[in-house]
Amino acid sequence: MSSSLIISVAIPVLGGFLSALPTREAVRSWYTTINKPGFTPPNWLFAPAWTLLYIVMGYASYRVKSSESTASAALVLYWVQLGFNFMWSPLFFYFKRIDLAMVNISIHWVLILATMITFWQVDTIAGVLFLPYLAWVSYASALNWSILKLNPSTNSEYQRLDR
Repeated sequence: MSSSLIISVAIPVLGGFLSALPTREAVRSWYTTINKPGFTPPNWLFAPAWTLLYIVMGYASYRVKSSESTASAALVLYWVQLGFNFMWSPLFFYFKRIDLAMVNISIHWVLILATMITFWQVDTIAGVLFLPYLAWVSYASALNWSILKLNPSTNSEYQRLDR
């Protein structure tokens, strides 16, 4: 296995882990107290789902990076969408800003779609590998929107950080 592949997979996995670290306490406390829709998955599902998605997107980025075509625009989109991915958990859980998390995930969804399309143009398999990611973030967006609507007191006012 090449070191480039290992790095390509390790960056999103490690970044996802690090971005979730400061949110762990809020997941156990605050998140259990807010209203959630009936289609909310169990908490244990999120870590394995995201880990698998990070591995797959890392592999897709490796395929694009390793392709013979010029893929700089596709990789720029990839890194930007990954940054939005890493921002969502702190916005939602640590800062408890469901509203800003909704803005973030909406932009993130568009960036994933753009990344998927540009990856597809460079390497069809890499583009296809982004389909589960787009589907999961579509679901997460619906979940974020529903939680926003079910918790109006947290929507647009700045919340004191009661960590």
